[in-house]
Amino acid sequence: MGLATAKEELRQYDLVESGPALAAMSRDFFWYSPILKSHLDHLVADFVVTPKNQDDVIAILKVCYKHDIPITVRGSGTGNYGQAMPLAGGCILNMNQMNRVKAIHLGRVIAEPGCILKDLDKACIEDSQQEIRMFSSTWATASLGGFIAGGSGGVGSCKWGQLRDVGNILRIRVVTMEENPRVLDFRGDEIPRVSHAYGTNGVITEIEMPLAPAYEWVGMFLAFDDFMESVNFAADLANEDGILIKLATPMEAPIAYDYFPRIKPFINKETNILALMVAPHSIDAFLTFMAQRQKPKIIYRSDDNDWTRNPGPVFEYAWNHTTLRALRIDPSITYLQVRYAYPDYLKKIAKVRQIFGSEVLQHLEVIREHGKVMFAALPIVKFTTEERLDEIVRIHEELGCMIFNPHRYTLEEGGRQTVDSRQLSFKKEADPKGLLNPGKMIAWDDPSWKFDRMYSYPKILKAS
Repeated sequence: MGLATAKEELRQYDLVESGPALAAMSRDFFWYSPILKSHLDHLVADFVVTPKNQDDVIAILKVCYKHDIPITVRGSGTGNYGQAMPLAGGCILNMNQMNRVKAIHLGRVIAEPGCILKDLDKACIEDSQQEIRMFSSTWATASLGGFIAGGSGGVGSCKWGQLRDVGNILRIRVVTMEENPRVLDFRGDEIPRVSHAYGTNGVITEIEMPLAPAYEWVGMFLAFDDFMESVNFAADLANEDGILIKLATPMEAPIAYDYFPRIKPFINKETNILALMVAPHSIDAFLTFMAQRQKPKIIYRSDDNDWTRNPGPVFEYAWNHTTLRALRIDPSITYLQVRYAYPDYLKKIAKVRQIFGSEVLQHLEVIREHGKVMFAALPIVKFTTEERLDEIVRIHEELGCMIFNPHRYTLEEGGRQTVDSRQLSFKKEADPKGLLNPGKMIAWDDPSWKFDRMYSYPKILKAS
């Protein structure tokens, strides 16, 4: 009765309650993981509503609170941990019409969560020759709110660190899920209470982000005979403070040969690739840096391209676009997300390669943490069984490599496998009925969970 009444009360918000549109809006990129695909593929929300402003959000939350309807907030659906999958059905809150860039100032921009990252960058460049500091490889389709609620970093993290690092988000405005929703702004050390929380404890309606000077970045592919040489080159380059880069991505052979058809004609199966983005004014310094080392071969420069087929933006071969391109060629593979921390990342990378060989092909991303260069990794994994995948995760962890498990749909399992007390305490305050994205925060459902096996939300919709 409550569901039917809620839908009637919400019809003015572009209600969708059946058909292909409902099915499409109930999905994200969880299918990157064969494990999540087996658990989540059947899920469909009961309906979708589309607010156009913050007042609409408040009105929708009030109705859903009154009728006990779960809400899953959705940006563009490009997340790959199942962040936007409606485990308990209910309402999808589609934020794509809240997409305004509200104000651009020197060093910062204020925008609504549905704003696409590409559109945000374009607006900032056209207005003031500034750009956002970092973005996901799904820049052309991902929303700002989805990036803040479900992302961790990306293109630009080799310079600016991760989203969770102080200063990389300036302010987040959220609406609470209560009988009378409140509008709250979070700044400074309060930001982690609602950032990267999968929308479990508030609905983001406005975000303020820092900006940097915009450049016509020069994309490059460099070829190396030895993979660890490419890793050392990337780390040394990132440590050159006078050379401005936005991306440094070493990829082990034969990733580029097997999965990048536009690069394949220029390499062989043994070629290791380093993808780079270099600021134009740093090109001479970069070439000087390269000449001082065992010189790799530059096989592509975006500012001097003689390829018959343009490969497109270099960053669309990096981060999780590497996985996406590999899946298009070989749907049987999968991936992991690993952190090789400072200072012993080279030893750990070498050890993992020694143990797994071609079963786990290395794809690394230079990042910074507290000013230190280190590596994130999204390796290509040959998938055989869930048990073997769990064993690969365990071996990494025993070596001291942190795993952010992309084969789990909860905050804790996809993160550091610990309870974030800040997010939990705010959920108790802002979502007393537990209606926001239920099943994604283990600490809310089962505070005594031991993380000794995959968590399965007890109220998840069953496949028909």
